[in-house]
Amino acid sequence: MNQGTAQTQPSWLSFRQAFEEESMRKKVVRDQAGCLEDTPLDFVFIRRLFILLIYIYFLGASLLSAIGFSSLQVEKKELEGRISISGAWALYPMAVRWAEEFQKIHPRVVIDVQAGGAGKGIADVLAGMVDIGAVSRGIHQAEVSKGAFAIAVTKDAVIPTVNEKNPCLATLLKQGARKEQFIDIWIGEKVKTWGQLLGIDEKAPIHVYSRSDACGAAETWAEFLGKRQEDLGGIGVYGDPGLADAVRRDHLGIGYNNINYAYDAKTKKAVKGIMVLPIDLDGSGRIESGENFYSTRDEITQAIAQDIYPSPPARELFFVTKGKPKNELVIEFIKWVLTEGQKFVPETGYIALSQRKLTEGLEKIAEK
Repeated sequence: MNQGTAQTQPSWLSFRQAFEEESMRKKVVRDQAGCLEDTPLDFVFIRRLFILLIYIYFLGASLLSAIGFSSLQVEKKELEGRISISGAWALYPMAVRWAEEFQKIHPRVVIDVQAGGAGKGIADVLAGMVDIGAVSRGIHQAEVSKGAFAIAVTKDAVIPTVNEKNPCLATLLKQGARKEQFIDIWIGEKVKTWGQLLGIDEKAPIHVYSRSDACGAAETWAEFLGKRQEDLGGIGVYGDPGLADAVRRDHLGIGYNNINYAYDAKTKKAVKGIMVLPIDLDGSGRIESGENFYSTRDEITQAIAQDIYPSPPARELFFVTKGKPKNELVIEFIKWVLTEGQKFVPETGYIALSQRKLTEGLEKIAEK
């Protein structure tokens, strides 16, 4: 051990001696240069270099922070602008809800929603008067040729309604009415009294109501009966609320409405004054347990979702733009409707589309 120490001592002493000689040499140089510092030149250099590195570090950190913050600001740039929507009464409550929720997330966005019927919606959007047309029926080929670009956003149905004070209400709810009987009421007008409809001794006339405006509800109801809207008979009334009110005021009235105008949004039961007339799907002459799903809005929407209620009169509802949308705000709104906005569909009284259908809509918007 001592031998090993003795062998290393000359080397260490030589190194120390050389260091002291170099220090003395540098001191002489400093003295000749008139430098008053006793600090070795190497230490001064290292200290200055250290200070410079610290400065560069903080300068770089500041620049990176500024760049990062700027990028974050770009990513989080708030949407702003206006979107105008016009069209179907059927889609109006849902469109209003979507607009309200989207504006909560993006307070600088204003969405104006107006109802007036599917015909007005498609006409307005193709004329460039609005950004989005709300349409509650299939899109005609003639409309597609004019640039109609449709995205399915949800689903609902048209349902027949009568007055809650109808003299034959109990029998109506028990027997319902077959598709052929609805045809005889609205198309052929062969059935003119409630007694004829039910096969009982009742001479009270049936007061038939329909829609006067070009609309998806009337066209869908007519399609269910194998015809078009112009083939429907009855007293024409404007709008979904107007038709519901006409039946509510007339104890002998019969009409049809979109779900959200036949059921109360709060109670989810039929709107006061009207009752939903069950459809006898199997033609048995009575409403079986599997056909009896009209007591609440939730029951009828579930029947539609399970394809128990026929389609038509169940159908998809569309947002339509003139050509593929180019306005970024409109694109972001429709994408939101097809994703996050879908969670508001059931509670608003509509039926959610399948995930496949929603994905198709998103892909359609994203196509180049």
